[in-house]
Amino acid sequence: MLRIKNLEAGYGPLKVLRKVSLHIGPGEIVTVIGANGAGKSTFLKTIAGLLGASGGEVLFEKQDIRKLPAERIVSLGCSLVPEGRQLFAPMTVRENLVLGACVQFRRRRDEEVKEDLDRVFVLFPRLKERETQLAGTLSGGEQQMLAIGRALLSRPRMLLLDEPSMGLAPRMVREIFAHIARLRREFGLTILLVEQNARGALAIADRGYVLETGRMILQGPSGDLLLNKDVQRAYLGRSPEEDA
Repeated sequence: MLRIKNLEAGYGPLKVLRKVSLHIGPGEIVTVIGANGAGKSTFLKTIAGLLGASGGEVLFEKQDIRKLPAERIVSLGCSLVPEGRQLFAPMTVRENLVLGACVQFRRRRDEEVKEDLDRVFVLFPRLKERETQLAGTLSGGEQQMLAIGRALLSRPRMLLLDEPSMGLAPRMVREIFAHIARLRREFGLTILLVEQNARGALAIADRGYVLETGRMILQGPSGDLLLNKDVQRAYLGRSPEEDA
């Protein structure tokens, strides 16, 4: 579904991504883990069209999207849930969700938007309870649910999730990861998950990549990465010998 080859991007003269390659098949959950500053958010912003690439290929369902604007990429079925949620705090939960449906409204699919709202409220019952509450007054976990729900209103086939566990309490982190697994199971979504929480991300992903200073240095099935000595030492806080 998504194939990236030798992607390069950055900010002005600062090159952040260096020949990054990755592929995701339909229905997969694939995670990219790495330390803060490794280039993970830059990677997702480049795929989503928020940052221009200086080289390489980005193919979404075999279509080159590298030079397309962000709104066009959303209309093709690839939506980003950004780092930090980026909600409209003075607007209600419902208003924030409806903003995610602008593509559907342009296609005059008002009835489908109502159906999608109902599906989001079933997935996240707390959003239904707080439908008229201002987004800025929600807890961190509820705001993350709202950010995901807003992206779902565009009817994506692929979700790009940027650090969804950031700043959340451990119990809420587990809940958010469970919701992500449910999105694949019940919505049939393909998911690219970028995370510093390597353990949680690898636990729900099929495969993983390790991004370090703008380069993919390792990839493989999630189970293999969880057992990898270097991954454990760098990202899980332990080594195989310490587990023995």
